[in-house]
Amino acid sequence: MTGAARGIGAAVVDGLVRAGAVVAAVDVDPAVHLLRGERVTPFVADVADPAVVARVVDEVERDLGPVGIGVSVAGVLRPGSVCETTDEDWAATFAVNATGVFHVLREVSRRMAPRGSGVLVTVGSNASGVPRTGMAAYAASKAAATMLTRCLGLELAGSGIRCNVVSPGSTDTDMQRLLWADEDGAAAVVAGSPEQFRVGIPLGRIADPVDVADAVLFLASDRARHITMQNLFVDGGATLRT
Repeated sequence: MTGAARGIGAAVVDGLVRAGAVVAAVDVDPAVHLLRGERVTPFVADVADPAVVARVVDEVERDLGPVGIGVSVAGVLRPGSVCETTDEDWAATFAVNATGVFHVLREVSRRMAPRGSGVLVTVGSNASGVPRTGMAAYAASKAAATMLTRCLGLELAGSGIRCNVVSPGSTDTDMQRLLWADEDGAAAVVAGSPEQFRVGIPLGRIADPVDVADAVLFLASDRARHITMQNLFVDGGATLRT
């Protein structure tokens, strides 16, 4: 799984280990080595590099065995209005959030398909389904990753492979805290902001990474064996989706 070093990714690693899985923890951050354990093998890799992704997947299958569950969590956020977003910001955001997901899904599904089984879960964002001021590059990249995953699910359904998306809302991670102006940031997120056209969070709390990880683990489990091409929003009702 990618984006494993911290936040939602680290919570997914912990959940997979508790469920008895052997986990290949991939992240561009060398801090991923802190996750090393009996059931966790860390790999430092940039998902934006297709050659590196192919090499890591080969190493994982050689050293740890066939990949049965693939989880894509790696993501970056460079906030800014469309007019203020630079070419570099746009390219860097898509390189990880969309193209990086493509690299991972392509390499893993190429190996899963001949085996006739497997589960792929992409962690997207509720920003992919509702406009957000100052987050156009992030929202667009997450929307691309969401549709990519659903299209792959259609292509691989005949091979017995399920592909789903988990779309978190505001979650207590380092990325989220970068958006907070002060120590009252969480309360401000819950309350919403009419000036930014945000309705707040009806359930009255921001998510813990474990909340998102539990949704990922459900979709990766046999309890979700008849669920594919779906997008599960884990946002406390923040997007008011029908």
